[in-house]
Amino acid sequence: MARRYDTRTTIFSPEGRLYQVEYAMEAISHAGTCLGILATNGILLVAERRNINKLLDEVYYSEKIYKLNDDIVCSVAGITSDANVLTNELRLIAQRYLLQYGEPIPCEQLVSWLCDVKQAYTQYGGKRPFGVSILYMGWDKHYGYQLYQSDPSGNYGGWKATCIGHNSAAAVSSLKQEYDNNNITLEEAKALAIKVLSKTLDLNKLSGDKVEMVTLTRENGKTITRILPMSEVDALIAEHDRLEALAEQAKKEKQKL
Repeated sequence: MARRYDTRTTIFSPEGRLYQVEYAMEAISHAGTCLGILATNGILLVAERRNINKLLDEVYYSEKIYKLNDDIVCSVAGITSDANVLTNELRLIAQRYLLQYGEPIPCEQLVSWLCDVKQAYTQYGGKRPFGVSILYMGWDKHYGYQLYQSDPSGNYGGWKATCIGHNSAAAVSSLKQEYDNNNITLEEAKALAIKVLSKTLDLNKLSGDKVEMVTLTRENGKTITRILPMSEVDALIAEHDRLEALAEQAKKEKQKL
């Protein structure tokens, strides 16, 4: 760092690193957690809500989750103003494709086109990378349900379950242990998400006002996206707490024997 390799976006350090991209990744690691899980009958996105204010209108306000078109929803971690610019670009890309070809854009193509924009901001001087990682969940006729993640560098990949934001490494580690590759249902995915978040979020107690959950499913040939109401999230948390208490009790009884 002594030679100021981080003063320009486009300068590689002697180790072959782009420090500005790494700084963007670091900004994301301090942002609210976002978790995605792919199930057999749908997809789940869960986001930590950091800005909790009782004066905000819940009907119109969503801090972390954006609908891009009828088939694709995304969740963001990082600088919200950067996220607004990128989600607007995603919506434009999706609508241009629909206008040109008369069918919805495939999920991966949408992600790939936005990542081309992100990559350009690591290549040309005078700009900084977008300080946002994005989780995309969507459905298309080619590959069905899909979950993608993209980074400020322009890298992206398909996932069965992943996490971005604060404590993402711990969450991914929990998902590796708990996720059943073959046949996890959406209801099981919800329970798993609550279990992982309760372990990884820096909160004394998880509650419905601190979490946003959205599901994507198919019904009668249409994609349905649904943001779970707070009461439903609280019910999931209560069920998780009940199961944890039972497991703890069983553990104690086993130790007595």
